[in-house]
Amino acid sequence: MKSRIFLLLLLMAVFNTTISAQEQVASDLFLSLLTSNDAAVTENALKTIDKKWQDGYAIMAIETLALIRNRNVAPELIRLLKTHTNVDDFNNLNDLFGWLWKSEEKLTPDYHTFKASLYKLIDDKFFHYFEGHQEQRTIRLDEVRWGGVKQDGIPPLRNPKMIPAKAADYLENNHVVFGIEVNGDVRAYPKRILAWHEMFVDEVGGEQLAGVYCTLCGTVILFKTEYNGTNHEIGTSGFLYRSNKLMYDKATQSLWNTMQGTPVIGPLVGKGIQLEHLSVVTTTWGEWKKRHPKTKVLSLDTGHVRDYSEGAAYRSYFATDRLMFNTPFNDQRLNNKDEVLALRFKNEPDKQLAIAAKFLKKKPVYENKLGDTKFVVFTDETGGNRVYERGNHSFKSFDGNNTVTDQSGKKWTLTESALASTSGETLKRLPYHRAFWFGWVAAFPETMLVK
Repeated sequence: MKSRIFLLLLLMAVFNTTISAQEQVASDLFLSLLTSNDAAVTENALKTIDKKWQDGYAIMAIETLALIRNRNVAPELIRLLKTHTNVDDFNNLNDLFGWLWKSEEKLTPDYHTFKASLYKLIDDKFFHYFEGHQEQRTIRLDEVRWGGVKQDGIPPLRNPKMIPAKAADYLENNHVVFGIEVNGDVRAYPKRILAWHEMFVDEVGGEQLAGVYCTLCGTVILFKTEYNGTNHEIGTSGFLYRSNKLMYDKATQSLWNTMQGTPVIGPLVGKGIQLEHLSVVTTTWGEWKKRHPKTKVLSLDTGHVRDYSEGAAYRSYFATDRLMFNTPFNDQRLNNKDEVLALRFKNEPDKQLAIAAKFLKKKPVYENKLGDTKFVVFTDETGGNRVYERGNHSFKSFDGNNTVTDQSGKKWTLTESALASTSGETLKRLPYHRAFWFGWVAAFPETMLVK
């Protein structure tokens, strides 16, 4: 009996080893199309792929196509895709990825090794994002796309130089800034600088923070990077998920979802980590400086050489509604790059609400409810939004500056941290950020919309 069990276990081990070896051969075959200059090698690889084709090869073929430079190999890969799948007409990689995402994810068991080895050809650090993590994830691996840069190839501003408002003579009043206030520490980050770096990491108001700017989806989110006593030193991974940048942490090389502040691939998945996010006001320099004359603001002395003039970064991308990287969704209730105020509260993370920025511009005072949280949004003349709890109060007017009036006639003072009434009552500020519609709905397809 024992000998039979031993033989069965041996056969199972041999079978699993054989399967693993076969999959490894598939990875090597696709990689050889990129790494070999020998025509005989690439011809043999293509013939073998054709003969052994399985569903999990489709994503490998598409990702190989994305990097292939051999003009003879690319048409053959396209022919194999058309032969073995139902993909027909397509014009570019976005079309191919869009076709792929319409079906359930189909991966070979060693796809993680292929993806790790493929992108290691670009940056050795990319290998650690994927190798061994096919099961340590919460998102589709085939939706993770390379954004065209190496790790931190868009360099974050770490502990950047800040200057007083009066020294910021490079800014005009109508220039866009992202304003924050943390424990009385008030700062402004001009879009014209931050768009080139897409992240700042600093201590603000005694808190370790990262301001993460995904230019593609129009989102600036402010995170506390310390969680349960551990400060996660994050950066820009070089990869995207649904056109939204993925962060990484230096200690474990896990990949993090920018919208949610959670690890989605790697060793930190399943640890219950979710970074707290704070509020960011998108406004003009003139408006922010008027409200906060003692604000600090980013210096042009960043340590990098860039064209920091207003509108220089991503000028062509911001000028149209076209996407650089597609997503599995096409929600036409708004244009792709229409801005929305994005709301999602910690006590009810499964409920999301988007409010069109154009709608709020016409309604300086807007009240609603998300789950059990009653809130009010005040919008100034620049379109800058601030969101607060309202409890059982209802508000009727906002002077566009610092004073709001409730239905009973009581005056409240608007600050960056709370609403304070003349009777001493306070209503706390709620976290929020702005986003392009397509980016928000890609992250939260079930979101409600007010427009």
